[in-house]
Amino acid sequence: MSDVPAAMIAIEIGTPGPPESLRPASRPVPQPGSQEVLIRVAAAGVNRPDVLQRKGLYPPPAGVTDIPGLEVAGEVVRVGSGVTEPVVGARVCALVAGGGYAEYVAAPAVQCLPVPATLSLEEAAALPETFFTVYYNVFMRARLRSGETLLIHGGSSGIGTTAILLAKAMGARAIVTAGNAEKCAACRTLGADVAINYREEDFVARTLEATGERGADVILDMVGGEYLARNIAAAAVNGRIAVIATQGGAKAEIDLRGLMTKRLWLGGSTLRPQTVTSKGEIAAALRSEVWPLFESRSLRPVIYARFPLPEAARAHALMESGKHIGKIVLVA
Repeated sequence: MSDVPAAMIAIEIGTPGPPESLRPASRPVPQPGSQEVLIRVAAAGVNRPDVLQRKGLYPPPAGVTDIPGLEVAGEVVRVGSGVTEPVVGARVCALVAGGGYAEYVAAPAVQCLPVPATLSLEEAAALPETFFTVYYNVFMRARLRSGETLLIHGGSSGIGTTAILLAKAMGARAIVTAGNAEKCAACRTLGADVAINYREEDFVARTLEATGERGADVILDMVGGEYLARNIAAAAVNGRIAVIATQGGAKAEIDLRGLMTKRLWLGGSTLRPQTVTSKGEIAAALRSEVWPLFESRSLRPVIYARFPLPEAARAHALMESGKHIGKIVLVA
């Protein structure tokens, strides 16, 4: 069994507020419970929910550590009772409900996935949160199929770049919105068929134009607010709209006749509060349907910046600046 210290460095939130609220601290190394493993963290992904938690707007679920961080990659160093896979010594990436900004984290075994042989641990740390979110919402719930068109809002974000990569790998067409010419160009480089600068163009008109007035079959929306009515206008008949965040507002007013006449499906979800069983089902689907693509189609996450774990505040400042294209990673 690998040597495991009693204490570790973790990033805690002082008083909720600006990035400087994040500070390194000494915490006890967690112990894996039944059906859990302990991971020595090599890298952790930074995500928008971490920023919301730091601001006091997204508290962890009951019983979950206050340490932020929803995805990690590293080596399994201990296993709890009932765990047969992964084994001690395995290189894994994992979705966690919290605790990722630390040198060690306990994770449910079913939420762990093997690190693809083509990726480094730092790259693997950028996979779970976005790949679980995109695959669950776009493919498992909204049922995007080969030959269909996916409209992705926030195309240059971690979620957006993942959605582009998965849509193209699955044979779908990708239309994205982004906030400037540089981000639009980056999205096209990743494979987006159409990139719309939402500050200069109407994404509804451009989506309809790009699809011969048919509209998008699936829309992945992290904006919410007034985008919902516009998404209905941009959707194809029998289209599906998946709302995963509300950066533009949590309330919307729509004309239900558009929803009805186009026979649209409107759904929403959040990942963190779901049960371990539910997350394990998503992990199993990813392992079966997506993980082979890392070998056969050179699929890999887009990493914009890396920061040492103690510099988590700088990583959050970058995320809030909106300058990044792809993922931000903390290296332990």
